Amino acid sequence: MTSSKHSKELRRLALSVLQPGFVGTEAPDWVLRAINDGLSSVVLFSRNIVSTAQVTRLTAQLCAENPELIVAIDEEAGDVTRIESATGATRPGNFALGTVDDLELTAAVAGDLGRQLRAAGISLDYAPSVDVNSNPDNPIIGVRSFGADTALVARHAAAWVRGLQAAGVAACAKHFPGHGDVAVDSHHGLPTYDADLDEIAAQALPPFRAAVEAGVGAVMSGHLLVPAHDPDLPATLSSRLLNDLLRKEIGFDGLIVTDAIEMGAVADRYGLGGAAVMAVAAGADAVCVGGEHAEESTTALLTAALVDAASRGELAAERLAEAADRVRAFATWSHQLGQRAPLAPVQRDIGFAAARRALRTRGPADDVLPLAAAPHVVELVPSTNLAIGDETPWGVAAPLRERLPGTTSVRLPHHQLDARSGTLTDHALAPAAGRPLVVVVRDAARHAWMGRALAALTTARPDAVVVEMGLPSDALPGAVRIFTHGATAASGVAAAEVLALGHTGRTA
Repeated sequence: MTSSKHSKELRRLALSVLQPGFVGTEAPDWVLRAINDGLSSVVLFSRNIVSTAQVTRLTAQLCAENPELIVAIDEEAGDVTRIESATGATRPGNFALGTVDDLELTAAVAGDLGRQLRAAGISLDYAPSVDVNSNPDNPIIGVRSFGADTALVARHAAAWVRGLQAAGVAACAKHFPGHGDVAVDSHHGLPTYDADLDEIAAQALPPFRAAVEAGVGAVMSGHLLVPAHDPDLPATLSSRLLNDLLRKEIGFDGLIVTDAIEMGAVADRYGLGGAAVMAVAAGADAVCVGGEHAEESTTALLTAALVDAASRGELAAERLAEAADRVRAFATWSHQLGQRAPLAPVQRDIGFAAARRALRTRGPADDVLPLAAAPHVVELVPSTNLAIGDETPWGVAAPLRERLPGTTSVRLPHHQLDARSGTLTDHALAPAAGRPLVVVVRDAARHAWMGRALAALTTARPDAVVVEMGLPSDALPGAVRIFTHGATAASGVAAAEVLALGHTGRTA
């Protein structure tokens, strides 16, 4: 093979293992050119989505260049939603489903999501998160997990995978080998999972084994250090974890895809190109990029880094070719998966029904609910991690206003409370004088400022109803406490129904 032909082949192979994002609601010219040059995958984010009809046009435009193009999306349902980022998810997330603990319901919700994605032309979903949220202070997983019990997470991981793939969309179990027992957000730093081999095998790995046994098409690596397996390299860059543990010990033979390679945990240490090369060398087959770096120059940079590394022998050409072969095999399999699945309409009501089943109350709900008058609602707003879109609406005030006209509300982020010492009195307590007060929080136990604000509000108003839309806490104050186990639109509606119509949730 001549030098020019060899370089062209290496570039084609390098392009084929990338899964880039892009900006816009139509396919940019550079993406269409790249597909013709060998790009085998693209990833959609909320910035690419206006409506289902528009996404369907977009994916048709992309797949016209390659009918077996892998069109991926980071759609977990629940708090992490792209397809419904503008409105909030109409299906509850993993934690709510784990709370209900009905495997048929979990499979049905995943299947309903799969039908929506497949109808829009999407073939790979970066979900479910099968991390066991064993650290309640975890800043990145939380309600994205089915729960803190390994066996529960494992059985729901399998049910979710089966439901989604039965609808014709490939599932991707993440974040291998388990991101649930860390205290650092890998978007910004490198988390460490400091457990021994036996604890990892018992706590974190069973959900991945269950997903593999359920036939999951892909597994996403996590950017975390697991010293018991590799004291030097994050899982995404570690052959010991990707090849020895996932491939050989667990027996996974599908597509290994990285978490976003631009995340600080790996990019800050090795650079975008360096991290991509190391990931493929370690055993990753596809490199996800573009959540934050979605320009043509990023894809060009990664392509050049892979080509250069293969040319110099830093990345074995055989490994690059093997990764490309796995991508091609996955593309064919996922295309056939979509063709085999029966077409069926999306059932919007299933998500709201699931959210109602996940709702729990504590306190004398029958004495307090339904509310006797239109309330004032105070929503304490935390900063969310980068996996959750800032644009995605959440809360209880809007759906409650539809059911109880006259409901008023205020949203108070941390910086507003810091800026004015009288904010709670002026904007929370004074408007609630002579009427019910509802306080909505999200992971109050994880945010000291929110805990202080909540304590001040419930001290001044012991009759306040508190709605927790994140992880529940036994120490949460309030005359009546409502736990939704997620901050989706469906969860907000479920809470509003209980506030307006009376106690319909199970007592926790």
